[in-house]
Amino acid sequence: MIRSQSSLKAHNGRLWMMLALPAAAAATALVVGCSSSGTSSGGSSSGGSGQAAGAGSLKTAMIGGATVLTNGKGFTLYSFGPDTPTSNCNGACAQNWPPVNGPVTAPGVKGTFGTIKRSDGSTQATFDGHPLYRFAADTSPGQAKGNGLNAFGGVWHEDTTSGSAAPASSPASPGGGY
Repeated sequence: MIRSQSSLKAHNGRLWMMLALPAAAAATALVVGCSSSGTSSGGSSSGGSGQAAGAGSLKTAMIGGATVLTNGKGFTLYSFGPDTPTSNCNGACAQNWPPVNGPVTAPGVKGTFGTIKRSDGSTQATFDGHPLYRFAADTSPGQAKGNGLNAFGGVWHEDTTSGSAAPASSPASPGGGY
């Protein structure tokens, strides 16, 4: 079979993305592990990898023209297209897209916050029935690198305060540096 150059570029970009995402997660885990102190910030551990986004109070931020949910530190929260009332993101997926531990609240946000039990027994926060995640490649507050990204068998969307998926603010290109 003969492939066009653009087809090969797209294939190589997707391959690069699938290889780079676990590396980004490992780097994030290393930074998290090295920067943690001996004091607890409250709450209980889920017994997971320690990468999960913190539970508690969520916030909102204007990112790419949409008001989206963020964790307490301002990192964008996402939902995963294939999720049903249960999470379909485990293993390597959950390393790249750490689940938000629940329960959570967000002052002034209309919608229903809840929790689900994950396959590992931990509790994950939901918003309007969608399990919530953070993206490991978002390295600072206000980024939404995962919005519109097709990874781990489905499309990821930042969660808007309306509870619906936000449109991709810019197409996730395979050459995006990760």
